[in-house]
Amino acid sequence: MERLLAVMRRLRAPDGCPWDRKQTHASLVPYLLEEAAEAADAILSGDVERMKEELGDVLLQVAFHSVIGEEEGTFTYPEVEAAIVDKLIRRHPHVFGDVRVRDADEVLKNWEKLKAKEGRKKGPCDEVPAALGALARARKVQEKLGEPPGDEAAVREALEKGDLAELLWRVVALARARGEDPEAALRKAVERRCSTPSPST
Repeated sequence: MERLLAVMRRLRAPDGCPWDRKQTHASLVPYLLEEAAEAADAILSGDVERMKEELGDVLLQVAFHSVIGEEEGTFTYPEVEAAIVDKLIRRHPHVFGDVRVRDADEVLKNWEKLKAKEGRKKGPCDEVPAALGALARARKVQEKLGEPPGDEAAVREALEKGDLAELLWRVVALARARGEDPEAALRKAVERRCSTPSPST
């Protein structure tokens, strides 16, 4: 990581790259979202070489923001790293402490309880990033609101009413009932279409 930070500092130096020098936390947001999406695509593709490249691009965003924070005197990379390490240890008392859990579901429940004790608890919708893909956000919001998983009858009802937004909401609930991630499922469907040659006309 030190090599990456050193490269970023050089790029941000007065005699560095004009484009890199003019970037701000806000201007980098679209790139962060794009790189995260590309990393997700690479992971779903199963292409290991592509995964390494795209995860590197995500790591670059962490370094970029850390160097900007360093320049502004607001935070440094070691502080970013320390924050996530401390959080992981704090949120895993069943590993680093003496708490016992039965399964992964109990781990998630404990995570939410610890999060609430830290004063980070917000409204259900505020806890899920607005910039997240709509299907992924809908799934997480449904879970936060405690909405039960859906069924095919509810999907058909929304389809008959012609309410597209409600239809998509209920499809997400149906995906949850089936233990599927609707965002990942749709991505795979899109990739299948993109990888299939169009019929000649």
